[in-house]
Amino acid sequence: MKKILLPLASLFLCYRFALLMLHLISSESDEYSNIEGFVIAFLLTLFITGIFAFPGFAYPTNKLLPDEYYKIKKPKKLNYVSKVLGVKYFKLLLLIAFWGWKKNRKKYFNGTKKGLKNFVFQTKQAEFGHLGAFIVILISSVILFINGHMYVVLIMTALNILGNMYPIILQRIHRARVHRLRMKLMQN
Repeated sequence: MKKILLPLASLFLCYRFALLMLHLISSESDEYSNIEGFVIAFLLTLFITGIFAFPGFAYPTNKLLPDEYYKIKKPKKLNYVSKVLGVKYFKLLLLIAFWGWKKNRKKYFNGTKKGLKNFVFQTKQAEFGHLGAFIVILISSVILFINGHMYVVLIMTALNILGNMYPIILQRIHRARVHRLRMKLMQN
């Protein structure tokens, strides 16, 4: 059932996203208060992220990108970028808000070797969803910038960084750690 309903939800969000974008493109930026601009930016970001998230809950969407994309080629550089951006604070926020509950963590890693394989799969799924959303939000922001909706673009960019870029970096860090762990296990 979810293989039908979740893609339908994604299509519905595509439709709502298109309607909202068309409305914005045909309107002036001064027609909206700051609160309305914030709500619009939040909705656009939410719609786009949902467009990519829902299919990922039903299908292995990560396979749309080659395996080579998911390999971490420069883990030291990734760790440096993570430290500069403060991704550890984002991770802490996620642990407090959602992943701190044992029940939620068990869905992604149950402590077994098979669970490790599932964890890697889940990181790829999450990264694909966030990457797709990041790119579409970026393109939408450029379109809205050209049309003079600076405040909406500013809010969308901030939400895109927090809601998509940080999760992408975090998923890559998880896979780099799992890779190091697998290498240690192979040596023993």
